[in-house]
Amino acid sequence: ECYVHNLLRVTVYLPTLRLQILELIIEKLLKLDVSTPQQDIEDAEETANNCASQEKSAEEGLFDMEEDEDRKGNKVVSPSIERMAHPLAERLDILMTILFSYIKDVCHVDGKLNISKTKDLYRDLVSVFDKLILPTHASCHVQYFMFYICSFKLGLAEAFLDHLWKKLQDPNNPSVIRQTAGSYIGSFLARAKFIPIITVKACLDLLVNWLHKYIDNQDTGANAYCDVALHGPFYSTCQAVFYTLIFRHKQLLDGNLRKGLSYLQSLNFERIVMCQLNPLKICIPSVVNLFAAITRKYQLVFCYTIIERNNRQFIPVMRSGTGGDLVQTCTNPLDSFFPFDPYILKRSKKTIDPMYQFWEELSAEDLENLKKPIKKGTSEDEDDDFLKGETPQNDGVVGIAPNSYESNTRSPVSSIGSPADCYVPYPL
Repeated sequence: ECYVHNLLRVTVYLPTLRLQILELIIEKLLKLDVSTPQQDIEDAEETANNCASQEKSAEEGLFDMEEDEDRKGNKVVSPSIERMAHPLAERLDILMTILFSYIKDVCHVDGKLNISKTKDLYRDLVSVFDKLILPTHASCHVQYFMFYICSFKLGLAEAFLDHLWKKLQDPNNPSVIRQTAGSYIGSFLARAKFIPIITVKACLDLLVNWLHKYIDNQDTGANAYCDVALHGPFYSTCQAVFYTLIFRHKQLLDGNLRKGLSYLQSLNFERIVMCQLNPLKICIPSVVNLFAAITRKYQLVFCYTIIERNNRQFIPVMRSGTGGDLVQTCTNPLDSFFPFDPYILKRSKKTIDPMYQFWEELSAEDLENLKKPIKKGTSEDEDDDFLKGETPQNDGVVGIAPNSYESNTRSPVSSIGSPADCYVPYPL
């Protein structure tokens, strides 16, 4: 902690070394991050909580600490509440807190944002992001330094999106980098509260137009078939668009439903979904299911016929496990991940949470509304408080709550970047 703190102090009086020092620190943080998968951190927390609750129940009634403290006029704060149970996660949490404090202190002078200093730091951080973060698969927390600095000013968030967009569409970049850039765009648009809906629409327009041009060039050629190796950036972009729509559709339709629907219809999702490249087969099932539910609700495209056909074409894969051979299907051919999935380090998450869009659990009313498609000619001001879950037309309503949704899109320990297999029945 002291070492990193003092290294960052050096950058204040020796600004020429700042880029190298930031690279050094972030590289070490990244090693800590990839050494501690989210599942390991959550398991450690759960074990610690279980032990703590057992100890608490054993000691209950022996002492009334709170009463004693109240007499002194002090509040009881357990020092263990802030600690992470996983030792590497605890170290990473402390260091991320220092990094966030540093970014804030550099950018704010006397409590006000200094545009010049902020832009300079942004340029250094983007350089580190390109060199270290973008080529690293499935890091969970370190990339949030970009999320944080972009929250200071909309221009920075737009510059970051433009930077990622250039990476995505440049055919000279390796396919894996382009795919990761697509994942960052989708996750950033979905999760950053500070990005207004007008910017989301501008990004969707860019991404969807690029998809349509890609289909124009590929759909009639010799390579017009479903293949991740050939069309990885295309599928990654499709997934970014679907994921953004899942999180932002309420805002897109808010206020003027007819105008919002007209905008979504203009994106022509039907052509993307029905094309020979078949993106619904490649994207993560949980994303596909939610996208299908939303687009069916608003009669934008009916995906279930294609999903059902894709399910019939899945070839089971035999994998040997400790309990014998397992038959599995590959549910994440892109091996994609969402870089801005929920941040779980206790101290530093306080910095991120106020600007972060969490997954909202569905109420029974939302699930019921999802089953009823919007009729054409719907009044503009009709309440569209509904869904973010998969609900088939039959009686078996399947809602994806935040935890199960995140577990399907988070990278598990066994297969990095691949979600757990999930079976969802589809309407016929």
